[in-house]
Amino acid sequence: MKILVLNCGSSSLKYQMMDMETKSAMAKGLVERIGLPGAMLTHRPKGGEKEVIIADLPDHTAAIKLVLQAVIDPNFGVLTSLEEIDAVGHRVLHGGEKVSGSVLVNAEVKQAIEECFELGPLHNPANLAGIIACEQMMSGTPQVAVFDTAFHQTMPPEAYIYGIPYELYEKYKIRRYGFHGTSHKYVSQRAAVVMGKPLEKLKLISCHLGNGSSLTAVKYGKSVENSMGFTPLEGLMMGTRSGDLDPAIVPFIMKKERISGDAVNALLNKKSGVLGLSGVSSDFRDLQKAADEGNYRAQLALDVFVHDVKKYIGAYAAILDGVDGIIFTAGLGENSPLIRRSICDTLGCIGVSIDDEKNEAAVGQEVDISKWGARCKVMVIPTNEELMIALDTEEIIQKM
Repeated sequence: MKILVLNCGSSSLKYQMMDMETKSAMAKGLVERIGLPGAMLTHRPKGGEKEVIIADLPDHTAAIKLVLQAVIDPNFGVLTSLEEIDAVGHRVLHGGEKVSGSVLVNAEVKQAIEECFELGPLHNPANLAGIIACEQMMSGTPQVAVFDTAFHQTMPPEAYIYGIPYELYEKYKIRRYGFHGTSHKYVSQRAAVVMGKPLEKLKLISCHLGNGSSLTAVKYGKSVENSMGFTPLEGLMMGTRSGDLDPAIVPFIMKKERISGDAVNALLNKKSGVLGLSGVSSDFRDLQKAADEGNYRAQLALDVFVHDVKKYIGAYAAILDGVDGIIFTAGLGENSPLIRRSICDTLGCIGVSIDDEKNEAAVGQEVDISKWGARCKVMVIPTNEELMIALDTEEIIQKM
């Protein structure tokens, strides 16, 4: 089976053409600046040279049309015709409370995606546009929606309800939804393989650490807590997001700076986090370089981030009533031995003890970095959301 995986952002589109026999990408690419001047597609066929195509792409329909042309191009494509595509798997940000798993796209599913526009204003409209574009250009090819929030729909009410009047939850569905679900689901499944134990018998903490970061408590294969909330702003301090914040700070800033609520929202999402705290960068590599050179604020940003992760790990260990394994994934989690060591150095109380040599060598590869005999395993597991989307899509298509 061959599955096209699409991840439509507000002005971008990532894609992979997956061969499910080998569970690998035949080609992958990125479309940038959709709806803006200078739009371009970068296409990378497996084992081939990178191809860059400059084009006028006013919307996602035009972008997907260009992707499909690239996939079957006689010079650098990987298929002879679009009929070879058995299904399309779409990453969709928000499914609200209506969607608790990956689903075959139909009118009801599209309506559910549209109803969550207000909850995911940057992504859900683009996700739906991608689905509609594929319907127009690939009539008859089944499509599956894989929701970023779906994995967290197993959280119990005590984990997702906020301490606000219950009527506001009933009226507006203001609650904690959690995000990065596809990534957390994939790495928790891989952790069970690495540990050689059934997922249904494990208590895991998954740390998705990157420019956007979140932690998930996974109990016996199900999400019971995620650090992100009603939006991805809650939780850890991130690249440009503030993370957890006293809500009274919002009206305080509005009054003192004489700015609107929308302006504060933009400040907390785009100008805060390690960028705002350090004044250097949202890229942790830049922060580490600056900290090594004696920059106090850069070091402070790193220290706050590490503190936040430790705090959540401790809380989740209590909620899980013990931890069998901790997973580090995503750009920072997979590639920064220093951050992993800094986080783990005071977690001996829950059985964590990492091997420094294994940790230093573990860059972008799937490996157990624990010392022999450690009660709580610590693993580095590269995330693969595209493969998880393809696997969910394959499972649904096979049941049709």
